[in-house]
Amino acid sequence: MDSGALEMLAQEARALLTRLMRVKPFALYETSVPAASISPNAQIAIERYLADGHRELRQQVHTFLRWLQPSGSYRPTPAEAQRRYTFLRLRFNAVLSQFDIFADALTQRSEHDTGIWLSGLDALAADTLALPAYHPAPPVICYLDRGGGAAIRRARTRLPGGGSNPVAIIRVPRERLIGSGIASSLVHEVGHQAAALLDLVGSLRPILQNMQRHNRQRTIWQYWERCLSEILADFWSISKVGVGSTLGLIGVVSLPRPFVFRMNLDDPHPIPWIRVKLSCAMGRALYPDPQWARLAKMWELFYPTTGLTAEKRSLLMQLETSMPDFIRLLIHHHPKALHGQSLIEAMQVERRQPRRLAAHYERWRSAPEQLYRAPPSLVFAVIGQAKMNGKISPEAESNLLAKLLTHWALRRTLEASATCESCSNTLARVPVT
Repeated sequence: MDSGALEMLAQEARALLTRLMRVKPFALYETSVPAASISPNAQIAIERYLADGHRELRQQVHTFLRWLQPSGSYRPTPAEAQRRYTFLRLRFNAVLSQFDIFADALTQRSEHDTGIWLSGLDALAADTLALPAYHPAPPVICYLDRGGGAAIRRARTRLPGGGSNPVAIIRVPRERLIGSGIASSLVHEVGHQAAALLDLVGSLRPILQNMQRHNRQRTIWQYWERCLSEILADFWSISKVGVGSTLGLIGVVSLPRPFVFRMNLDDPHPIPWIRVKLSCAMGRALYPDPQWARLAKMWELFYPTTGLTAEKRSLLMQLETSMPDFIRLLIHHHPKALHGQSLIEAMQVERRQPRRLAAHYERWRSAPEQLYRAPPSLVFAVIGQAKMNGKISPEAESNLLAKLLTHWALRRTLEASATCESCSNTLARVPVT
């Protein structure tokens, strides 16, 4: 009976190996056109990570099969063998889960138009993450999903089943494709990755905790600390795409009134009403212009505070009153990773001032070739400003962005082709498992 049970487990382990062999590298079966492909660096990082996981699992299965063979007087019991096989099976499912995480982001590259636009969004994400003087940026890949919000699985974080994610994977809402608001969601998620690379939360948290100890409004500063990660992501988005970030944010949090004023002090996301006001306030600090006051007033007209309880109105007023001090602390923060520069200095906000963006738009209308040579983040900032100024219609915006995303995708492909020989050699060494 024991030998029959062990033989059954050996057969199951061998069957597991055959199924593992069916999980091929993405490069062997993804059917996207070259312009829709992810970057060579991202492709190599993913394939190498998955190949390492496959190799480790194969070794564990072969070790298990050898262990099942009698050695001297020792013979494993069926219960021991079942326990070890169960862990192998769990590990196999973890490998498949990791594969599916990347598959979700890659299979859309085969969709007509969508795959190429996603490659263009990859270019936008890479542009807004790049701070070459301060940190090496990991590869970024984007994909679409339902819902109104975006999300990121950051590079260098733990994947299900263990291991460090080799790329940043950003899920963007399909309902925002294609319009300038997609940059607001995408760059917000990029901001989470950038904040982690620069350790912004870790370096700012002690300062906010010190403010709590020396300020009568301790609860308010506790609230800013709790929401710090999301606020930093919004700050990154505003610093990269200007007023387009706030306009996009309004599109995301324009919800039924109870949700806009929902006050869950344990939620890391700021109260939606406050989040828009804070976005306007950060924009005003980075890019002084009357447009931010107009936008904040418009938000108040959409969602007046009349009808709220006195307690809720008091909390909103206290948060709004503390914004200038909080934002001043934030933008003039000097994290170690920036080598002596403050956040506002590192962001080079002089390039995104509203008048400068408006001038770009007028110049590009008569010389569109300059538009196609500009960095993607600057282009989205210019289009967002034109939208705020009433200079571009939704129809023209969508058509223009579709062309630009396609152009950036093609440009990435051609640039990668010019320098991909070493990448191809590296990819060729990834084993077919």
